Amino acid sequence: MNIGAASERILGQGVRDRAMAGVAAWATRLDERSRVFVARLPGLVERIIPWWLAAFMALATLRVLLSPSLPETIGQFAEIFVPYALVALSAPLAWRIGMAAFPPDRPTGRLSFSLARFGRWRRIDRLEAQSAPLYGPSGFMASLLLGLLVNVVIRSFEFLLAVPALNSMAPDWARTIFLVMAFDVFAMSFLYVTCFVMALRTVPLFPRMLGLVWMLDLAFQFGIARTVMRHEALPAEVALALSELLSGNLTKVLISIGIWLPYLLMSKRINLTYRHRLPA
Repeated sequence: MNIGAASERILGQGVRDRAMAGVAAWATRLDERSRVFVARLPGLVERIIPWWLAAFMALATLRVLLSPSLPETIGQFAEIFVPYALVALSAPLAWRIGMAAFPPDRPTGRLSFSLARFGRWRRIDRLEAQSAPLYGPSGFMASLLLGLLVNVVIRSFEFLLAVPALNSMAPDWARTIFLVMAFDVFAMSFLYVTCFVMALRTVPLFPRMLGLVWMLDLAFQFGIARTVMRHEALPAEVALALSELLSGNLTKVLISIGIWLPYLLMSKRINLTYRHRLPA
C-alpha cells in the first residue's frame, strides 16, 4: 500500500511538472512572438499610413457627395471636407510628432514620485531595469498597444458612417453635431496615438498619460451631449441617436479602464518598464 501510494504521488508529481513545463514553454514562445510583433510595429505603422489616408479620404469624399446638404461652391465643399481631412491626418500627425519627440536612443529617467501605490516595490536604476527579462512593451502589453491603434480606427470610421456630412447650409444643431464630433475624433485620435508612441518608446509618463486621456475622453462625451442638447430645435430622434452613440463611446472607455487600469497599476512588466521598480 505504501509503495503504491508513493508511486501514485511520484506519477502525479511528474504529470504536474510536465504540465508546468509546457505552460512555461508556451509563455516563453508567446513572449518571444510579442517581442517580434512590437519590434515590427513602427515599420508596420509607416506602411499603413498612406493606405489609411487614401482609404479614409476616399470614403470622406463619397460621404461629402452623398451629403444631405450637397455643397454647391468650393467654400461649402471645404466646410465639410476640412474636418474630415483633419480627422484623417490626426493619427499620422501624432505618430510623426511622437516619434520625433521620443527617440529610442534618448535615455529616460524614472519619475521622482509614483501615483501607483498598490503593492510593495523597490526602486532600481534605468540600466538595471533595461537588463531585466521583463523589460519592454511586450507580452500582454502588446495587446494594449494594438488596442490603442484599433480604437483610433474604429472611432474614426464610426464618425464617418454615423455623423452626416453637413456644411453651414444645414440647421445649426446639425452643423454643431458634425463639428463637435469631428473635433472629438481628431483630438482623441491624436492623444491615443501619442500614448501608443510613449508606450512603444518606454516613456515613464505613459501610464499617467493614458489615465489622463481616458478622463478627457469621458469628459468630451459629456461635453458633446451638453453642447448639442442646448439647441431647442434638436429633433427627438436625432437626440436619441446621438445619446446612443455617446453612450457607446462611454461604454468603450469604461471597459478599457476596467480591463487595463489594474494591469497598469499592478503588472510587474509595467512597473519595471515605466516605473523602474521590482517587487520588494
